[in-house]
Amino acid sequence: MKKPQAITKEEKTVSVTKEELMESARKIKEKAYVPYSHFPVGAALLLKDDTIINGVNVENVSFGATNCAERTALFTALTQGYQKGDFKAVAIAGDTEDFLPPCSICRQVFVEFCSPDMPVYLTNEKDEIKELALIDLVPHAFTDLDM
Repeated sequence: MKKPQAITKEEKTVSVTKEELMESARKIKEKAYVPYSHFPVGAALLLKDDTIINGVNVENVSFGATNCAERTALFTALTQGYQKGDFKAVAIAGDTEDFLPPCSICRQVFVEFCSPDMPVYLTNEKDEIKELALIDLVPHAFTDLDM
């Protein structure tokens, strides 16, 4: 079985459109591990160097141990040496009638590492793309300024 591969720093693209980023999220969702919900989600995280790192949701019979696609992508980027401020955009794909937003935990994690104006692209089963800024998803975010 072939392992899914993230695009590495050495495999940079010149420029990535929101449609290409969303296509990456749509394709990777097939790799999701969802034996309980049967609800695959894919995420494609675009870095400022135009690297794309993908993530999928990974479920566990103990639901608290489940990890969302968005956090999988972001945490993978961190393990590859990317840091706070290196994130340019994220695309999230699922098989939903309406646009699929990230959960509240993922939103809070994005607030920790991404700028408030970072584009967040959402899709639906019609392959439409809705663009929001992170601040639109978390208008009253808890930040380090609140500590």
